[in-house]
Amino acid sequence: MALQAAGRHSLVDTVVDTLRSQLTTGEWQVGSRIPTEHALAEQLQVGRNTVREAVRVLVHAGMLRSRQGEGTFVVSTTDPGDIMRGVQRAGIRDVLELRIALEAEAARLAALRRQPADLERMRAALDAQAELADAAGQPHSDSLELYADHDIAFHKAVVEAAHNTALTATYGWFSSSVRESLVSYLDDRAMPEIVHGDHVAVLDAIAAGDPEAAQQAIRDVLEKPMRAVEALLATH
Repeated sequence: MALQAAGRHSLVDTVVDTLRSQLTTGEWQVGSRIPTEHALAEQLQVGRNTVREAVRVLVHAGMLRSRQGEGTFVVSTTDPGDIMRGVQRAGIRDVLELRIALEAEAARLAALRRQPADLERMRAALDAQAELADAAGQPHSDSLELYADHDIAFHKAVVEAAHNTALTATYGWFSSSVRESLVSYLDDRAMPEIVHGDHVAVLDAIAAGDPEAAQQAIRDVLEKPMRAVEALLATH
């Protein structure tokens, strides 16, 4: 099966797509070793360097894992990129529901595991966000994106304070979609205002080491916009 594409980088992308397809269709099972670079190069009729670069891409994506002296093994037959593209296509209600699921548990764990540096990052994000708000606590119209950046920084700091590598990585993938939804939210007058004090309550509960209060505080932050979105969807 000869693969043809314009240019070296395009050919690598073509090999990546081919190998990804073989993984997602189950041609190679989780835990099995894939063919050697030499065998794949012969099968696809491309150079071994092209195969090596394509395998490296899939290792980075978390689908393959290389073991020195043993070969390359299948870790997952699901492409994380497909999952994230699905998240990016999701509506604001779906994003909020996922945020509640992830952040409620993150806040609970953060109250149990937070370190002084975690609390400092949360405070810094809230302080920076407050500087972009008017006397009523709402963001200036010309600062919505920067205000959203500080809001995301606060929520990421809460997640990171849980000190759960898998949770942090998942939220990191997810945070770009969160930001897009937040900017749209801030620009929509039909949505309830963000209350700075609600975020401070999250920080205070985590700092106090109260997991139940921290979990409820983050729910209070996120369930307000959730109720507004559900009301709008019901209207339409």
